[in-house]
This record gives sequence, C-alpha cells and structure tokens, in this order.
Amino acid sequence: MKMFIDPPKIYLHKQPVDFRKSINGLSLLVEQEMQQSPFSGALFVFCNRQRTRLKVLYWDSTGFCLWYKRLEKDKFRWPRLMPGKVLSISEQQWHWLLQGIDIQKLTPHQPLQYQSVG
Repeated sequence: MKMFIDPPKIYLHKQPVDFRKSINGLSLLVEQEMQQSPFSGALFVFCNRQRTRLKVLYWDSTGFCLWYKRLEKDKFRWPRLMPGKVLSISEQQWHWLLQGIDIQKLTPHQPLQYQSVG
C-alpha cells in the first residue's frame, strides 16, 4: 500500500518533538526550525523522545494532513548521529525507517552519470 503519492521531498526533524503538538504547532516548527514551507507538499516527519511514535505533516493542496504511527513494541531507528538539524531523505530511506531499518548504516549505491563510453 502506498500511503503518500509521490511526495516531492521528505524531511526529518531530528530532535524529539512534544507530541501534544498538532497541525498548527508542527506547521510552526516546519517554518521556524526547519526553514521550509509547510505548503510545499513535502512530508515533514517528527518523532517523540522515546522514538516509539511518528507524526507526519503534509499539505495535499486542499488542507493539512496529519499521519500518526505508534509502535507497540520496539523503537524507530532515528538517525540522531547524522549531521544537521533537518534531514532530507529519499522515499526508499523513508520506507526503511518505517520498517525499523537504521538508515545511518544502510546506504544505496550512488547513481552514476556519464557523458560517453570512451
């Protein structure tokens, strides 16, 4: 099942967030701390301090959507050691994160771009 249809970008807010925040509070974090527009259509992903819950905020051109996931057992492998306050991740890394895979340790092959064979 595909939850989000081709998000243009996926951003992780690296620091834990107070999960009492909802759409308005998270939108302010996107603008003020992440320096992004919450109206861009990108997915903005937030985690709680225990790393057992995720909230995803996005704009679908008619209004804000807020997606929530709570793990009953285990924790999300949140990339705390990667540099920066905000991470831009690929859709593949997003799926890995949801599956419990540590995206800090798992990296795909880098695409190569050549102009000629010789």
